[in-house]
Amino acid sequence: QVQLVESGGGLVQAGGSLRLSCAASGRTFGSYAMGWFRHGPGKEREFVAAVSWTGGSTSYADSVKGRFTISRDNAQKMVYLRMNDLKPEDTAAYYCAVARYAYSMIDSSLATAYASWGQGTQVNVSS
Repeated sequence: QVQLVESGGGLVQAGGSLRLSCAASGRTFGSYAMGWFRHGPGKEREFVAAVSWTGGSTSYADSVKGRFTISRDNAQKMVYLRMNDLKPEDTAAYYCAVARYAYSMIDSSLATAYASWGQGTQVNVSS
């Protein structure tokens, strides 16, 4: 019932930064966690980051920890992914998703924990 639309992707040089946005519509978030995944060329979809309803709990893939920051604004129904110090290996289509349950009830790194997905926004990082 939730529709998600990502934006903010583009072409950036290594070491640069981007902020991805995810706008939700059709239904409130409730108490559900939200996450970001990515799907790069020649790779399977992989977990990037997740955040709880309040924003008080977050998790990150080891490959992005310390560089990426996930946040949410429930009043605006927005989720963000700030990406700093981008690397060529970050090149991928990035997808936001709404989890099926609260953060504490799921393994947020698993795609099967999420019920709704956006169409993705492309991030290309050049060397």
